[in-house]
Amino acid sequence: MQHSREQFPDGAAPPAPDRAGLVGAQRRAEVGPSAPPATAERGAVGRLADTVAQLRRQLDEAQAHAAGRSVVEMAVGILVERLRCGPTEAAKQLQVLAEQAGSTPLELAADLVNRAAADKISEAAHEFVARAAQPVSSEVGVRLRNTEADALSGGDAGAAARAMLEHALRPLGAVAVAIWAAHPDLSLSLAGSAGFADAEARRWRHVPPGVVTVARRALDERAPVAYRTLADGAVPTVGGHEAGGGRLAVPAGVGGRLIGVLEVCWRDELPEQSQSLQRQFEALAELCATTLESWDADTAVEGPVGGPFNELAELVDGVLDPCMILDPVDGFPPRFVIRHANPAFVDFAGRPTSAIVGAGLLEAYPLAAQGGNLLEAVENVHATGAPFKDPRMRLTALVDGVPLSTDAYVSINRHRNHVIVLWRLAESTSQIARLLHHAQRLGRIGGFEEDLDSRQVVWNDTLFELHGLSPTAQPVPLDRLSDHAHPDDREAVQRFLRTLLHHRRPASTAFRLQRADGVTRHIRVVAEPVHDRLDRLGTVRGAYQDISAQHWTEVALAATRDQLAQTEQQVAERHRLVRQLQHAIMPPSAGPRTLHNLDVAVRYRPAEKDHLVGGDWYDALPLPSGQVLVCVGDVAGHGIEAATGMVALRNALRGLAATGAGPAQLLAWLNSVTHHLTDNVTATAVCGLYDPDRRHLRWARAGHLPPVLLRGGDAECLPQADGILLGVLDQADYEEREIALEPGDRIVMYTDGLIERRDQGLHASLADLVALSRSASRQGVVALDAHLDHLLRFSGADTDDDTCLVGMEVR
Repeated sequence: MQHSREQFPDGAAPPAPDRAGLVGAQRRAEVGPSAPPATAERGAVGRLADTVAQLRRQLDEAQAHAAGRSVVEMAVGILVERLRCGPTEAAKQLQVLAEQAGSTPLELAADLVNRAAADKISEAAHEFVARAAQPVSSEVGVRLRNTEADALSGGDAGAAARAMLEHALRPLGAVAVAIWAAHPDLSLSLAGSAGFADAEARRWRHVPPGVVTVARRALDERAPVAYRTLADGAVPTVGGHEAGGGRLAVPAGVGGRLIGVLEVCWRDELPEQSQSLQRQFEALAELCATTLESWDADTAVEGPVGGPFNELAELVDGVLDPCMILDPVDGFPPRFVIRHANPAFVDFAGRPTSAIVGAGLLEAYPLAAQGGNLLEAVENVHATGAPFKDPRMRLTALVDGVPLSTDAYVSINRHRNHVIVLWRLAESTSQIARLLHHAQRLGRIGGFEEDLDSRQVVWNDTLFELHGLSPTAQPVPLDRLSDHAHPDDREAVQRFLRTLLHHRRPASTAFRLQRADGVTRHIRVVAEPVHDRLDRLGTVRGAYQDISAQHWTEVALAATRDQLAQTEQQVAERHRLVRQLQHAIMPPSAGPRTLHNLDVAVRYRPAEKDHLVGGDWYDALPLPSGQVLVCVGDVAGHGIEAATGMVALRNALRGLAATGAGPAQLLAWLNSVTHHLTDNVTATAVCGLYDPDRRHLRWARAGHLPPVLLRGGDAECLPQADGILLGVLDQADYEEREIALEPGDRIVMYTDGLIERRDQGLHASLADLVALSRSASRQGVVALDAHLDHLLRFSGADTDDDTCLVGMEVR
């Protein structure tokens, strides 16, 4: 039976038929089915297409969730390295920081990964990965990553164009892409393209100056230019007669200098430009700039220059010293543009040759008018034709906004209308510049310089990235800095500017930078005024540093410190309660008490450190049978758990003793209580029942130290009685022993805090206790209280544990 769409609402796919159903359908077709064979075939194909679509959606969702998990795991790894903690604690800190920042853990994780990687493509894909619940988000991140990998591995602009079209632009409906290179003479050349016919690409290989195209408009306006269809503006461009649909041109540049344009073509109308699409195109434009930086414009374009210039370029290429050719443009005094650099050229600021060629002399070297006055020498040679040589000219350049100077041999000559500049640098100059560049990159430091007269601001690439601006955007001047700061930090920025510009002193401050994309960065800015020869403030230079990671680390440490302080307070309160509980139940000293013909004295010495307060306990009380119960016990562990366990066992033994059972039976019952009615508690105990009529002491022990008998000035341990710890087994039997006492005999029961030492065994400690008891008798210690105090005072124990003593003397 064929299913109709009405039977499965909400676009649900009908169930796929099994193999038998398909065979049956085929047989019905052979004998005359109720539906035409073509209809049945279309139904099966439709169901198969729906199943494939459903599986594809499930795969997309799984990839999205996997991408989100991988981002979180990378962020946890970063926190482990920075906070020096374990993965579990790092995951908790990520959750806490996300709650404090008012974002999801995945958003914060993406931000942390981007900061650690300093990756432009990651930053462009941030908002998509942050929505990993949507399948398209992970797809965008994967597409941009694949585009970047293929473009950078291709080695030229053509490979970059093909990678962009294949991975990033076709999913957006684009059919072609062009990468234009901009030249100093205002001409354009097609550096690479994909999706256009070869003949069409050759026709647009070179665009002379003055021709208004889509790409030229983007360069002139320094902003993206969009055409819903080319018919709307009638602007000529590559492939205009082949595909007259929508066009988008995005300028590409580095360090505020435009070096090319990315142009994207659609066969139909231009799609709606959402913020997410704009971020993708900006990321692709930055990738274009990276590709064009390594592209040699002079060798890629044939014909725009030609003639004598080519001969001069070949001559300069044969020179072994760094050499460049300058072209004068824009009237008088002319503006000199670097048109060519030979293979031996080395920039003393450490920049690649591609970043120098095509730029103006003052753009590449803003401080050329200072130091040895390179610009003045170039102007004189161009005006007079007289060669110039200086064996030690001071050359100065801005390396990421920081001035770098070097002394060099400089030779300047004129050839026709061109000026040739040759210099010889110290071998370590460019290396030092590269080291400075990498140090600033690793430290997330961006340099700047602002001319207060011309209002010209020079930024390095890092500052555009920190401010979340495109490399083609206008830098933010100092007097507008407070507009980009958090409202709570604007007063601090104003104080910084007053100190710097009004008082003319170096200044620094930290503030929260609010970017246009909604991201907040914690920035530290430091700057100094630069005075001219007349002591007039003309220039300000300085640096911005992204201290967001440091700020979040401090936040995490502060939260950890607060949590630690709260924990310490709670622990101190628990220890105080434990000590109060100990003192309430067992006073530090009591006695001697006379129970029938037995004198009993007790001592309790708590641990000196609060966290070591444990579960030592004692008891001595007359029973209804006329006997006297004397016991000492020690619950394993310390703290409130040990103290509460002590209370439970002490009270349980008191109740059990009222039955009249012997010591062995009492410990057997107490073992069952410990095993079943307490939470993982184990304990040792020694229990004795003294019969005053017979002067007999029956006793049993559960893993405890044996009592000590003092008789006639001598001391010895009572014979061991077998018995396991309380609470270890469900049922246990205990051995009971009996001893006849004489008037004047003393029995001392104690806990291990009296004798334990770290440097000797238990048998040696017991021998020391026996010897100490004998010495007390020889020294004339007669009273029972004095005897217990003597044992506490001269005990050699060094474990700082609780100690309980019970002393009995027969009258």
